[in-house]
Amino acid sequence: MQLDLTLYVITDSTYHTADTLLTAVDQACAGGATLVQLREKESGGRDYLALAQRVKQVTDRHHTPLIIDDRVDVALACGASGVHVGASDLPVAVCRRLLGADKIVGATAKTVEAAKAAYADGADYLGTGAIFPTTTHVATRVTPVPMLDAICRAVPIPVVAIGGLNADNMDVLADSPIAGVAVVSAVMKASDPRAAAAHLKQKVLAMRAAR
Repeated sequence: MQLDLTLYVITDSTYHTADTLLTAVDQACAGGATLVQLREKESGGRDYLALAQRVKQVTDRHHTPLIIDDRVDVALACGASGVHVGASDLPVAVCRRLLGADKIVGATAKTVEAAKAAYADGADYLGTGAIFPTTTHVATRVTPVPMLDAICRAVPIPVVAIGGLNADNMDVLADSPIAGVAVVSAVMKASDPRAAAAHLKQKVLAMRAAR
């Protein structure tokens, strides 16, 4: 599966109903999101799956791959394109074994050592951050841009920057060899998620072209 990390939109249900979340995802995809991750930290498996099935109907209409955060079982059950796991989730190697070679496995990596280990275990891409403090309910630790750059150089798989990024502050990544940016609030909290996604994608493409 071709992997385009240019604009990776991650959901957050804390300020959405199920219906408004679906609308935001639909608009984000219409605006150019190249990958969508459903992240439901507080949901049990049954509710997570029910929402994932609805979100996948939206992303499928836009031919946008859907990634499930943490839960390999939910990813398998809803037919998602893959899963993203952090340090406290199932190991990357286990995810790869369960999902097979054709699915996407993403991993969080905050150090060069973690990046190399994730790559060796079969990760397709890495998420590194937080570049800035975030407003999401997920606990984060700021990752300096030089560390992000070192991770990019250490592995042959693409790396996406995450954490507090928006159209006003992503210029700090102008010289970084990242494959794209991952955003949460910049799209999910936007009054017009479609326009926000389009603007963010344009900025990422412009930065990449200028390197």
